[in-house]
Amino acid sequence: MIPCFNGILIKLMTVTVDNCTTNDKAIEMIVGKIGKEKLPLEGTLLHMRCSAHILNLIVKDGLDVMKSAIENIRESVAYWTATGKRIEKFEEMAKFKKIKITRKLILDCKTRWNSTFMMLEVALPYRVVFERAKQVDKQYEHLPSDKEWEFAAEMVERLGLFYEITKLFSGTNYVTANIYFPRICEIKMKMRQWATSSNPIIKKLSDEMTTKFDKYWTDIQDLMGMATLLDPRYKRHMLTACFAMLHGIEPHLLMSVWSWLMH
Repeated sequence: MIPCFNGILIKLMTVTVDNCTTNDKAIEMIVGKIGKEKLPLEGTLLHMRCSAHILNLIVKDGLDVMKSAIENIRESVAYWTATGKRIEKFEEMAKFKKIKITRKLILDCKTRWNSTFMMLEVALPYRVVFERAKQVDKQYEHLPSDKEWEFAAEMVERLGLFYEITKLFSGTNYVTANIYFPRICEIKMKMRQWATSSNPIIKKLSDEMTTKFDKYWTDIQDLMGMATLLDPRYKRHMLTACFAMLHGIEPHLLMSVWSWLMH
């Protein structure tokens, strides 16, 4: 058993686990057991953190800067979902404004960013209903301002990207390794665009997300790109486009650099 176990160890290239201190320690122990000299690049690429988990950490850091900006929407949803009578009244006001109720209001869990995304996504189409509610119910005090509604719409657009990619990364019925790098590069490109926003909250959101992104993914980008390179649908052209997105380089310029390296 021991020789077989050792044979497996020297063939180990990466280990994918959630990001937590206990796993960090476990990886250190594995590297010590095998020996750095027996691992690719002395084990620097051994620890592959779960991409879905890292996405979650990135978004949670970003959402910390927007808590106050969406508080009135959260309070509004909480008010109109507090009792069955209020829910019924809200639906009546929607009918008055000729707005079809396709999805019921849902209150988010503050520690789960995806629930905040869903709360905003559901609430946005009912903006005029909330405005009507303010006119007919004097106890309702948390109507979001125009700027808060606009900010919520911006956030739904941005969080939608993370929501979609998280679901994609969590897939179990298809191969996922080949899609990690292109989608992660897409995230970096989007965050770079958000950093130019005139809205200081969006800009800070981008800064917080980028810091977390660089902390966990800078060192393993090349390794993730290998799976994309080996995908017969993507090959070199997709990898070139990915590095262009990742580093903010024009694709045609990156292709010239690539050609120079190949020769």
